Amino acid sequence: MPRPLPLALVQAEPIPAGTPVSRFAEQVEDVLTSFPATRLVVCPELHLFGSRVRPGERNAELADAAEPLDGPRVRELAELAGDLGVWLAPGTVCERGADGALYNTALILSPEGRLAASYRKVFPWRPYEPYRPGDRFVVADLPGFGRVGLAICYDAWFPEVARHLAWMGAEVIVNPVMTTTADREQELVLARANAIVNQVFVVGVNTAAPTGTGRSLVVDPEGRVRVTAGEAATVLTDVPDLDDVTRVRRHGTAGLNRVWSQFTDADQPLELPLYQGRIDPGRWSPAGAPPE
Repeated sequence: MPRPLPLALVQAEPIPAGTPVSRFAEQVEDVLTSFPATRLVVCPELHLFGSRVRPGERNAELADAAEPLDGPRVRELAELAGDLGVWLAPGTVCERGADGALYNTALILSPEGRLAASYRKVFPWRPYEPYRPGDRFVVADLPGFGRVGLAICYDAWFPEVARHLAWMGAEVIVNPVMTTTADREQELVLARANAIVNQVFVVGVNTAAPTGTGRSLVVDPEGRVRVTAGEAATVLTDVPDLDDVTRVRRHGTAGLNRVWSQFTDADQPLELPLYQGRIDPGRWSPAGAPPE
């Protein structure tokens, strides 16, 4: 059965750190006024943490703005999602963990006004970012639509992230980005590659120029770019059918390649020395995969 998920990708300049959530609420309300059928609003990485200071003072600015996930910022964001009745991925927040460390954390807020999922960036962009790495992969179920996996910017450079999210049943990977540097071109290739090798949708939302390099996009499970933006501020809309993931995995990319059906019961486990682990054919299929 078709499972369309109307998306609005907000490619915008970041809102300065410390700005009241009410300013962001106005932005989201404007998006929904223009695109009222939207069910999931997605914003770039650190969208609520734009910088007011010189680069050398940035880490102190982030530390000053950090809050725990049970703090007022996340409560207000959850209330916003509930008031508007939409799924809201407001980019990432600078989280102050119980251990006192800073984490770059992606959120999904539900139409019922609750925090549905939070994911701490596993691969901070070193040596430039001050965050402690997260220690787990995260997916969230959007009832009536499907399962969403979370990755943040530089995570896309590590294939283990997208592979684990797909194995956990993600049908779409949401990747908020704040790329201000010359490597956006490579990120576009990685978005397609992660979609192809895992047969998932990939949604990449970047900060707009002049701060960021834009070029947000949606990629389908066969690696085709469905929609893409330039560098300027815009709202990119799309309605991917998440049942395309089921179709592609069942029939194969281009009707050929069925990467999640690669192994048989007769195959031996493949040792993975890098991870001190293995690929076990009996554990290869994604969670929730359709029967053969």
